[in-house]
Amino acid sequence: MTRPTAPAAPLTGLRVLDLATLFAGPLAATLLGDFGAEVIKVEHPAKPDPSRGHGPSKNGVGLWWKLLGRNKRTITLDLSKPGGRSILLRLAATADVVIENFRPGTLEKWDLGWPELSAVNPRLVLARVTGFGQFGPYAHRPGFGTLAEAMSGFAAITGEPDAPPTLPPFGLADSIAGLTTAYAVMTALAARERTGAGQVVDLALIEPILTVLGPQPIWYDQLGHVQPRTGNRSQNNAPRNTYRTADGSWVAVSTSAQSVAERVMRLVGRPELTDEPWFATGAGRARHADVLDEAVGTWIAAHPRGEVLAAFEKAEAAIAPVQDVRDVMADPQYQALDTVTTVDDPDLGPLRMQNVLFRLSATPGRIRWAGRPHGADTDEVLAELGLTPAEVAGLRAEGAL
Repeated sequence: MTRPTAPAAPLTGLRVLDLATLFAGPLAATLLGDFGAEVIKVEHPAKPDPSRGHGPSKNGVGLWWKLLGRNKRTITLDLSKPGGRSILLRLAATADVVIENFRPGTLEKWDLGWPELSAVNPRLVLARVTGFGQFGPYAHRPGFGTLAEAMSGFAAITGEPDAPPTLPPFGLADSIAGLTTAYAVMTALAARERTGAGQVVDLALIEPILTVLGPQPIWYDQLGHVQPRTGNRSQNNAPRNTYRTADGSWVAVSTSAQSVAERVMRLVGRPELTDEPWFATGAGRARHADVLDEAVGTWIAAHPRGEVLAAFEKAEAAIAPVQDVRDVMADPQYQALDTVTTVDDPDLGPLRMQNVLFRLSATPGRIRWAGRPHGADTDEVLAELGLTPAEVAGLRAEGAL
């Protein structure tokens, strides 16, 4: 009996050169690879992507890289060497997308800027991911996600009112920029279908995070309103907070919808509060958050987490446990979605990591392999370009590989 052939992933046939390091640019390439793009990770021969060494490792193998480097073939090139430059141009002639995050002017210094790349491949999309963009007074500064989180206004509104501004303990701005870069690349490729020509994507880390912060600029422009730090509370609705249960766990409650807010107050035994005039709007409830938090917090503090969650679910009120990674790995909803899936890896055996970002019903993505060793596919990729073993040896002697 012949089994049906699995459908080709939607980006099958797309070739991406990932020249970027650390997180935003490489994450964009990972997302494209998850849905079938052939991603070739290009790293310096002596200075690989620092993400290989970020965070904990096992048996000397960086675990973050296993996630970020999945579905990528890995080669080494020193782009500052003539041989490295020549090979990159030959690769670019075969590629659809190049993703890079050098400081502005670096590719140009190596004669690998847009004029040179587009000359060998007019259909190429060049995605340039930097801290501050390709122009402007800050363009040549070193830029990292932490700076974007500070500059964008995120840190200013995060934390308790009487505490310092708070930065996230993970790469928030980089992750948002990675998602945005993948979207920008697909947008440029869609335009190429109409025009036949590639183009440059200029993405600054400081911009996507500002977008996801919502209407702060228009509030300030029209009303002079500056959003303050409010901790877990919202200025738009209440009760909205984290609350401690009788067994020492934490839960988060949201009442963005008026009907949910009313159900919560009935559940916690304070239905009379719903008759207050101020309860009729989210902003009114937010101005009385002390009263509402006391009502909800007192009831939750008298019950263990399991009872709290069950009662809220029965009442059709919005609640979630505050989970750490141990809880996430065991959560039945995540298990049903296969959000954290298992990947077989020749270095470390079975690995559990986040699955592809979304599900497509007809042409799903998948994780074909976890991050590979530094330069593991160099000889194979160069052979596909037509280089002989002697030419590859010459490039190694030059220090280009």
